[in-house]
Amino acid sequence: MSYYQRHIFFCLNQRINGEASCGDHDAKAGFDHCKQRVAEAGLNGKGQVRVNKAGCLDRCAGGPVAVVYPEGVWYTFVDKSDIDEIVDRHLAKGEVVERLVLPDDVGR
Repeated sequence: MSYYQRHIFFCLNQRINGEASCGDHDAKAGFDHCKQRVAEAGLNGKGQVRVNKAGCLDRCAGGPVAVVYPEGVWYTFVDKSDIDEIVDRHLAKGEVVERLVLPDDVGR
């Protein structure tokens, strides 16, 4: 068994050269909200869920993005309600939130 059942990484990269990046889309607010919701739901800690910051995940065109492992499901999100749905359905129950899945052809 893995130390965490699920791990969600939020790209918080901010490019300074003018290229698009997740930091342009307030990704930090999504990360902060997810961390808070996971804690409130009692989902954090060993054997449960870990919420982490990440540098560039190289899928900038779909930003902001987050990825859930071990499933390897990539998400894009717009607001707190999207994050709530990811927490309530995927992180808590293992159900992929199809409407927020980032298409495979979206890269940098």
